Amino acid sequence: MRRPDQQTTTRPTTGPAPGTGTGADADADATVDAPPGKGEDQDRHPAGDLTTEAVLAPYLRGQAADFLRSLRLHHEHSAPADAGGHDAAAATRALRRAARRISGSLHTFRAALDPHWADQLRAELAWLSGVLAREHAYAGRLTRLVEALHQLSGPALPAARGARAAGETSASDAQGRAALGVGAARAGALLERRLTLARTRSHSAALQALGSSRFHAVADAVALLASDVPLAPGTTGRTPEALLEPAERAEQRLLAAVAALPPADSEPYNEAQDAAWHQARLLLRLHRYAHEVVLGAAAPALASCGHALDLHRDAVEAAAAAAAAARTPRIAPATAYALGVLHADQRHEVEAARAVFRETWPYATALTAP
Repeated sequence: MRRPDQQTTTRPTTGPAPGTGTGADADADATVDAPPGKGEDQDRHPAGDLTTEAVLAPYLRGQAADFLRSLRLHHEHSAPADAGGHDAAAATRALRRAARRISGSLHTFRAALDPHWADQLRAELAWLSGVLAREHAYAGRLTRLVEALHQLSGPALPAARGARAAGETSASDAQGRAALGVGAARAGALLERRLTLARTRSHSAALQALGSSRFHAVADAVALLASDVPLAPGTTGRTPEALLEPAERAEQRLLAAVAALPPADSEPYNEAQDAAWHQARLLLRLHRYAHEVVLGAAAPALASCGHALDLHRDAVEAAAAAAAAARTPRIAPATAYALGVLHADQRHEVEAARAVFRETWPYATALTAP
């Protein structure tokens, strides 16, 4: 695998990219990936030891142990409901984090594992991760939008600064702030009703999932993984190429996706471009997990650009929530105006996140490849 400080001079070959159904990141996880857990705290592996038995199997067993540990903590802190709520949320995040790493590794290194087992467990982990992520995602989205409304309705209204730049009078500025101030409170209340309802439903769905036979089957499968990793039959996986080649393919898919991203001077507010950025985020996550498996450690150079893509996803989804609220029937014009300004603000945040990604992306030439 290439180190982040090495550059590529040719555009990578585009390979098949996993969609949201791969299990790599099928959830709407609104949190930034935390540093690797105990399952990933390994020494850098010598090249001769890069086999599934020496590297991949211990990694998967460690992540399975983290999953089971987080599940136990979640059970301990989930009752009574009025105590330990923060600890339960932290345990849920750790549970999703381990599930994502297991799922991503099953996807990347599928050829070195029992393929039927890997596909089945990956699909079930994608389901679980998605169910557990939604409540947190809705809560984070509401907080983001309400805080943005509060900032926008204050004296430093971005639209007012733009009006002054265009030579309009300060009276127009005051009028814009006043109109936004009238609608901001109602817009915030509307968003709170909509997103709180969605969060409540997601919470109920998560509780139902955690008590289902399907979840217990997933937990049992992960418990077995903690002690036994089903490897591919025969000699597959017994050479370093069994890990290096899939990891290299994951890296090349990422580089190709980044090279194909719209340039910085492309048309702003183009929501049709969001899907390409989301795909790059998924592929970056797969690459990061492969890096952890093969090199035995996280890739610090990729942390900042990964964080930027997480912020990009959050802003895209927040803008969509504002637009959906603005389509509510029979809302007051001032409310619709405030939601329109909020939508534009979040799309500005989308552009800002894309700029940060370009600034922090370590494979610089991939962004300028023909």
